[in-house]
Amino acid sequence: FSQIPSGYYDSANGLSGDDLKAALHNIIDNHNAGSYDLLWEILPKSDEDPDNPNNFILLYTGRSIPKTSSYPDYNREHVWAKSHGGFGTVAPAGTDAHHLRPTDVSVNTDRDSKDFDEGGTQHSEATGCYYTTHTWEPRDEVKGDVARMMFYMATRYEGDIAGEPDLELVDYITDPTTSPIFGKLSTLIKWHNEDPVDDIDRRRNEVVYSYQQNRNPFIDHPEYVAQI
Repeated sequence: FSQIPSGYYDSANGLSGDDLKAALHNIIDNHNAGSYDLLWEILPKSDEDPDNPNNFILLYTGRSIPKTSSYPDYNREHVWAKSHGGFGTVAPAGTDAHHLRPTDVSVNTDRDSKDFDEGGTQHSEATGCYYTTHTWEPRDEVKGDVARMMFYMATRYEGDIAGEPDLELVDYITDPTTSPIFGKLSTLIKWHNEDPVDDIDRRRNEVVYSYQQNRNPFIDHPEYVAQI
């Protein structure tokens, strides 16, 4: 997995800070945006269970369910909650598979539009997750996955094209808000470092790339996080 196309990141070589972020934006911008319905096809492939190719894994509970499953067995979770920017289920941000994951419907309801941070009450169904009124902590196995999806969104969407949001990560709790901001940046960086890229991340990146023709740079090059 992670067969990065030759020269894909050449324009980002040697850069750091805002210059690196801008170069990555230009690389991954203008992807082939699919429909919201297409996610029913993509997600069982992108989130395939590595121990059972007939199944796929739900993000917050870690449950493995058959690829023949459909709503209400699971739904399509916007990891960057769509209310933080108001893009709904409209392409490109609202259908971007790099931040859409399959989840248990009831757990997705409880996660709602909460920011990401640590602490709170253990969830009764997704027992690896914790939550407060305004924050959500995913299970340890996917914390880095969540962080890298959020880094992708803040890089891909800069508001430079009409109809696209300008998404930004901030280091405070924003919930509740309809502004295109999300927290908490320092926690996400911590999760990225504690839960490094693995073969599940790499395989997912390849599957989404096969549909959208753009990649998550922070899976291909985890070092970009510190460099930015």
